[in-house]
Amino acid sequence: MNILWDFDGTLFDTYPAYTRTLSQVLGDRADKQEVYDKLKVSYSHAIEFYNISADQVEEIERLKNELSPVDMKPFSGVEEVLKFAGRNVIMTHKDRDGVLAILDHYGWTHYFADIVTIDDGFPRKPHPAAYQHLHTKNKIDLAIGDRDLDLLPAKELGIAACMFQGESDIADHHLDDFNDFFDEVLPLLKK
Repeated sequence: MNILWDFDGTLFDTYPAYTRTLSQVLGDRADKQEVYDKLKVSYSHAIEFYNISADQVEEIERLKNELSPVDMKPFSGVEEVLKFAGRNVIMTHKDRDGVLAILDHYGWTHYFADIVTIDDGFPRKPHPAAYQHLHTKNKIDLAIGDRDLDLLPAKELGIAACMFQGESDIADHHLDDFNDFFDEVLPLLKK
């Protein structure tokens, strides 16, 4: 089985660190849970929702660049799924250096046959171009993401889609904990 992974919020629990960063710039004007929820929709959604200025965006980016891979913990059980898969690929809006720094820190780079980042110039999700590229090269069987925009391109290409820690009307499968993947998702994929 070949799996296409989203990065932030799917492989790694990055949203708490991003929430702290955005909250630091916003100060007391935003509730941390609300910031987290807006970031889960998308970074650009949060920027627009809070009417964040260009100077503030620059400050957020500076603070994000100061984050360490230690701040980006992998989700429990995800490594066992990575080991199981025939091929793993990533499609993320994160930059390649940031992705590789985190993967290298955890010794996970070898799990991935292909990685498409924002640096590769594909249109942003939910446009299917990057997924099509990865599917053509790697014959993807399942896409896993934590937002609908991670799943929409897969569905458009006829690839099974799994929502991680969220609700989705378009997902074929839902999973709250990767430790349950082999009992909850894998049997359904084999049907």
